[in-house]
Amino acid sequence: MKDNTIVTFENVSFKYEKEWVVRNVDLTIKEGQFLGLVGPNGSGKSTLIKLMLGLVKPDHGSVYLFGKPIKQYKDWQEIGFVSQKANSFNSGFPATVMEVVKTGLVSRVGAFKFFTKKHKEKARQALKFVEMEDYAHSNIGELSGGQQQRVFIARALVSDPALLILDEPTVGVDARHVTEFYDLLARLNKEQGITLLMVTHDIGTITDHATHVVCMNKTVHFHGASEEYKEFNEEDLNKLYGHSVQQLTHNHDHEVSPK
Repeated sequence: MKDNTIVTFENVSFKYEKEWVVRNVDLTIKEGQFLGLVGPNGSGKSTLIKLMLGLVKPDHGSVYLFGKPIKQYKDWQEIGFVSQKANSFNSGFPATVMEVVKTGLVSRVGAFKFFTKKHKEKARQALKFVEMEDYAHSNIGELSGGQQQRVFIARALVSDPALLILDEPTVGVDARHVTEFYDLLARLNKEQGITLLMVTHDIGTITDHATHVVCMNKTVHFHGASEEYKEFNEEDLNKLYGHSVQQLTHNHDHEVSPK
């Protein structure tokens, strides 16, 4: 029977100098899941992603990708990553949308090789899926934050990732386009079968789209189905976050934010 585990953390801890930012984390991500990674600022969410991408090494414990110890893992094209590009991208960068998307194929094609017609078609299909095909020849810097994020997702898609990690991808995206963005992610998960892990503060929206939620505050305080997480009241959330939180309502049915 095939093991459908993509990521495994076994008792993982990590510290910057003397401060522990991740402690005793046990976490398993299964194929086909859409996970929302939530928690207060400074809770270790970004460090967890760095550990997952091999950018930092745990002080204790082990990380496995697709069943292999991370030290032995070589197939990094199986993992796509989209960061907070929309609010910091250089608007004067001289590249078209198609050129940006094709850079996602460099790991497969090679840095000094030419893109074939097949590669270009793959990039076009990726843009079509994120509904940005009509902007293929536009300058990336001329697009809105939401449009840019769609392009960066297309760039990640061309390498056919099994896992797509998104770090606060809605930062800089116009509020009225956030719902469309989440709908796109849900389509990626359901139609393309891509496993998603999204770091976000937008709890109200992520629980409406994700299949599972992981709540971090140095360690994992909750890991389960989104429907179960929705049932928590304010007192439950206070315990998970380690301090008081408040319910906010603006453009979403429910959103939780630290006080």
